[in-house]
Amino acid sequence: MLNTVPNKLHIAPAEDPRALHLPDRSAKVAIVHDWCPDFRGGERVLARISALFPNAEIFTIFDFLPKEIKEEFFKDVAFHTSFANKFPFVQKYYRSLFFLGPFLIEQFDVTDYDFVISSSAAFSRGVLTRPDQPHMCYVHSPVRYAWDEQFSYLQQARLGFGPKGMLFRYMLHNMRMWDTRTAHGPDMMIANSNFVRSRIRNIYGRNAEVIHPPVACSEFECVTDKDDYYVSACFLAPYKRTDLVVRAFNEMPDKKLIVIGGGPQAKELRSIAGPNIEFAGHLSRSDYIRTLSHARAMVFAGCEDFGIAMAEAQAGGTPLLAFGRGGARDIVRPLGAADDPTGILFNRQSVEAVRDVVGLFERDRDLIRPEACSANAARFSEERFDQAILRSAGSVQAAFADY
Repeated sequence: MLNTVPNKLHIAPAEDPRALHLPDRSAKVAIVHDWCPDFRGGERVLARISALFPNAEIFTIFDFLPKEIKEEFFKDVAFHTSFANKFPFVQKYYRSLFFLGPFLIEQFDVTDYDFVISSSAAFSRGVLTRPDQPHMCYVHSPVRYAWDEQFSYLQQARLGFGPKGMLFRYMLHNMRMWDTRTAHGPDMMIANSNFVRSRIRNIYGRNAEVIHPPVACSEFECVTDKDDYYVSACFLAPYKRTDLVVRAFNEMPDKKLIVIGGGPQAKELRSIAGPNIEFAGHLSRSDYIRTLSHARAMVFAGCEDFGIAMAEAQAGGTPLLAFGRGGARDIVRPLGAADDPTGILFNRQSVEAVRDVVGLFERDRDLIRPEACSANAARFSEERFDQAILRSAGSVQAAFADY
């Protein structure tokens, strides 16, 4: 196993030339995903993995995906949900039920399946499996709000040390104990970025292979004739730090910013935005691609585990101005540190840093070519993801062949 605890199974990493095992794609596969509130980056990964295994079925705590998304990305795929999915109006408050996640994920019976793949940013890794049942886990992130980002989440939720704050801290303490206890359940862990791999090593003491998420590069064309606006595209939640971008552009009234996406922070951001900032909300796929590809640059101030939207911007030939921590370090070839740069990384999460990086880009933008950005994104193609996942799945299955 790829961990620090001795085990009789040895699974070679997929990049090992000795490990070119082909998986049994006809196997009965259970894919366990935390929850499906809407179709964002994690659900795109889920769709791609399920398409690789014709006999796969999906287990998820909550499923709120629209019918048209199911038809396009999960055609003929069976979904199994928890009993909590039937709670009245649960779509409005499901996030408040996070403390039930470990219990709910353990109620899924996947013991009759040949192979288990978990797609985990929180709970799905803890699904109960047989000891002779191969389990591969694609880790989007360890539970962010239970570990190193606990203090940031509590601060953003305005939870101090009052009764409610202490209750939340105690629940997060219990979640850390459960998370640690289940950390060695999967036989192989795959991280979606080098940043997540380092978190896995730090929190769980395990090694992980890195397979970046799939980016639909074929849907984008390299746009070299850019329009006169900047873009921000993400789920509008406090940890994405779109507030820093909005406040920075408030101080640059001569520069236009288009904010793509919705989320719990949307109303607050609209209230502080100046007239040079446009909120586009949720766009159709074609409008999203067009807006992203024609932007002068994409600005992102959060610490993302990977950041599919950032890689999509690159696919459209759009430079990235991003906070230099997290998945952005895997995506951006930074100005001044790489040949054919594709963006600029800044080191502090502050309004001043965002404002300064936009100024630097305006000065040196001719050094960042759209063609270099587009070529850079090819490293994250869907085809590359498919091949890497199948190699890893084959390695896990082969390790159990004589079990």
